[in-house]
Amino acid sequence: MDRGTVGSAQSGRLLVEVREEGSSAVVTPAGELDHHTADLLREPLEDCLAKGFKRLVIDCARLEFCDSTGLNVLLGARLKAEAAGGGVSLAGMQPVVARVFEITGADAVFSVHDTLQAALADESS
Repeated sequence: MDRGTVGSAQSGRLLVEVREEGSSAVVTPAGELDHHTADLLREPLEDCLAKGFKRLVIDCARLEFCDSTGLNVLLGARLKAEAAGGGVSLAGMQPVVARVFEITGADAVFSVHDTLQAALADESS
């Protein structure tokens, strides 16, 4: 497995790390994803797609908060990945973040996994 670091971005409230894991890009946001920090996630996701990664795995284990702006960033990345023949998987969501996806119904349009390992093992997403 290739575990090369692709990049990272940081603000006081959100850190985003990106690495290669086989043919997938694993994107790990840590902190709060909201209208103030959404671009810190949007830009790395778009960079991954521009570099040819069709499959994005978002490791949400360290994501403490996600508002509607953050949700829209993930939905936008999903549409672009699917248009390129790939997809977006979400892994390890904390209950407070999972609740946002449940309330909005967004959990039905993503491949959601309990762990990062499960998401990486699921080749269908």
